[in-house]
Amino acid sequence: MGEMLRVDHAGEYAAVHIYRAQRAVFEGRKGRASIAADMAEMESQEAAHLSRFETLLADRQVRPTALTPLWRIAATALGAGTALMGEKAAHACTEAVESVIEKHYANQIAEVADRDPALAAELKAFRDEELAHHDHAVEHGSREAPGYRLLSAVIGAGCKLAIKVSEKV
Repeated sequence: MGEMLRVDHAGEYAAVHIYRAQRAVFEGRKGRASIAADMAEMESQEAAHLSRFETLLADRQVRPTALTPLWRIAATALGAGTALMGEKAAHACTEAVESVIEKHYANQIAEVADRDPALAAELKAFRDEELAHHDHAVEHGSREAPGYRLLSAVIGAGCKLAIKVSEKV
């Protein structure tokens, strides 16, 4: 259970920083108020998830990953970089990240459903919000981003690697 909570905390921490960096790029730019608002809303939802995982880590005496500072740098760079590539690339980032996270949460829900139904219900609610982010990204042109397939593959692979590493470190 500790590894699972550590990974989820790391993922939500990274998500907050991805959206925060994307929002910072778009905020105050002419014609970008709508996407900045979208990023702020998603950042807020991820921050609520992060807060819950911080509580769960404390309650269950699980340490966060030692790589938190690295994930902050990587997530900020990913968020800013994709936003600087444009709105569609920012949405492609969201789609790629949320695709991995949705599957990750689905596996966890199945794993803990019988032994911790309350946690499974929370994970399901978080998963549903992640799916909404994914769907929003697709609806707003994520698949029209320059280099979409490569961008999506690299981001997805990075997420999967971060999950494996954060379980242990």
